[in-house]
Amino acid sequence: MDRRSFIKRAGVAGALTAGLAPAVHAQSAVRWRLAHSFPKSLDTIYGTAETFAKLVEDMSGGKFKIQVFAAGEIVPALATLDGVQNGVVECTHTASNFFAGKDETFAFNGIPFSLNSRQMSAWMFDGNGLTLMREFYKNYGVISFPMGNTGAQMGGWYRKEIKSLEDMKGLKLRVSGLLAGEAYKRLGVVPQTIAAGDIYPSLERGTLDAVEFSGPFDDQKLGFYKVAPYYYYPGWHDGSPQLDLLVSLKAYEALSDEYKAILAAAATHAHVLMQAKYDARNPTALRQLVAAGAKVQRFPQEVVSAGYRESMALYDEISARNPNWKKVYEDYARFRADQNLWFSIAEASLDQFTQAQRR
Repeated sequence: MDRRSFIKRAGVAGALTAGLAPAVHAQSAVRWRLAHSFPKSLDTIYGTAETFAKLVEDMSGGKFKIQVFAAGEIVPALATLDGVQNGVVECTHTASNFFAGKDETFAFNGIPFSLNSRQMSAWMFDGNGLTLMREFYKNYGVISFPMGNTGAQMGGWYRKEIKSLEDMKGLKLRVSGLLAGEAYKRLGVVPQTIAAGDIYPSLERGTLDAVEFSGPFDDQKLGFYKVAPYYYYPGWHDGSPQLDLLVSLKAYEALSDEYKAILAAAATHAHVLMQAKYDARNPTALRQLVAAGAKVQRFPQEVVSAGYRESMALYDEISARNPNWKKVYEDYARFRADQNLWFSIAEASLDQFTQAQRR
């Protein structure tokens, strides 16, 4: 090879390398850690984060990896947001209402007498929900992605039968979320906030009289029916408990556009899959619980009515003192009113007829 030919080819190779350099840099390896608020035993909730992490890795060709840690492994279950803010981890998969003590606006993932799960997704993805919540979360240095929903929950497990509103008074109830706890408190209940792994021992020892957690599939794993046989519905305290992926805004903004797109796509897929799994698995679990001795009962109407009345009063009170809450709730409430009008005509009427025939 003569000298001129060599220089020419080297120049072409150099130009190609220079042209590729930005793309190679944009796709550099990324390693994140995700702190979960739930234990591995709850394989549908915890497994949603694992599904998400695998999708991110697969879509990035193995260059973007997220290691998932169960509750307590790296950050306490109810302090994962602090872990993200402090840079201990880049993200958390959690129920944001765990942090409503910082600001009630965190509770919009699921409040008493909420949107149902389909309506919640509509508000988030096609209404103003995601925009409003991201605007709020920015104050805490994070960006949010909806990532899962259990669907409407059960009302919980009670050691004794509830025949009236009076029977609720004085009960020590484990309840998720500040607002649900406050609504129950106004009914005379003594709300308790306890992480998932500590609930059963407290119920067994009698330091709890009742517990609400999720639905049949998760509740069966935790064994509540063994010590509190009365299983009440509806779960008026939380009709659409959405899980969120909360990501450090600093870590997110450091990603390439392609990695940001991968993150959003993986979270959305995991969001849909989690709901599907719960809807598919809850019926079998409920049958098994009944066979094991669970007594499935409907809350007395006066309990639900009182819960509704107190919840609406609570929302008005928060709106009067918290501008963050008020801004989001005004939009949420308008959307809920429209959704309930539509669902009452199209969905509920058909559901009521079909379900009555099958029962």
